[in-house]
Amino acid sequence: METNPYGIEALWLQGDPVIKTVAVILLLMSIASWYVIVVRSWNLLSLRRVQRALGDFWHARSLAEGLHMLGNEGDHNPFRMLAEAGQAAVDHHQNHKSDLHGQLLLADWLTGCLRGSIDESAERLQKGLSVLASVGSTAPFVGLFGTVWGIYHALVGIGVSGQASIDKVAGPVGEALIMTAFGLAVAIPAVLGYNALTRNNKMVLGKLNRFAHQLHSYFITGTPLTRNKQPLVKISHIAPKQGGN
Repeated sequence: METNPYGIEALWLQGDPVIKTVAVILLLMSIASWYVIVVRSWNLLSLRRVQRALGDFWHARSLAEGLHMLGNEGDHNPFRMLAEAGQAAVDHHQNHKSDLHGQLLLADWLTGCLRGSIDESAERLQKGLSVLASVGSTAPFVGLFGTVWGIYHALVGIGVSGQASIDKVAGPVGEALIMTAFGLAVAIPAVLGYNALTRNNKMVLGKLNRFAHQLHSYFITGTPLTRNKQPLVKISHIAPKQGGN
C-alpha cells in the first residue's frame, strides 16, 4: 500500500526527535487521562447500587442488617464506611471513658468521627482528578509547541532546498499542524471528564452529608432523622469545601 505523503505516518517518519518526543508525551497524557476517566467512572457507577439501597437501610431491623444492604465495596463504598465509622466511634467512646476523649460529649466525638470519614471519602473520590486538570490545561500548549517546532523545521528545510512552491509548503506545514489537533484531542476528553466526575463527586458527597446527619441522630437518639426533626447537635457543613467547577 502506498504511504500517504501528508499523513500521520509521514509526520512520524519525517519528524525530528523533538516532534517525536512531543507526540509520545501527548500519547502518554491521553492514556493517563483515559485511565482516570474509566476507573473513576466505574467506581461512581458501582456506587449507584449503594445509593439506591440507602432508602432500605433505615427499614432494616438492625445495624448489621443495614450494613449488609449497603453491600461491601471496600474503599469504593463510602456509605458503608461512614456507618461503620459511626458505630466504631460510639463503641470506642463507651469503652474508653477514662481517656481524654472520653470526657467529650458523645455527640461531639461522633460528629468529629463522621466528618473525618467524609473527608477521607472525599479524598478517594477526588483521586486522579488533578491528572485530568493538568492534562486539560497543558495538552493544547504541548501540541502547539509541536506545531511551532514543526513549522520551523519545515521552513528551514524549504529555505535550504530553495523551493517554496505550494506543494513543497503544504505538506510539511500541514503535518506540523497535526500536532495542534493531537493536543486538542487529548485535552478535550480530559476537561469533559474532569467536569463530569467533579459534578458526580459533589452529588455523592451531598448524599454522604445527609446520611451522616441521619446516622448522627440514630446513634444519639436511636431514631433516624425525619424532615421535621433536627439532630441534637448540628453538624452542618460536614462535607469538605470544594472549589467551584
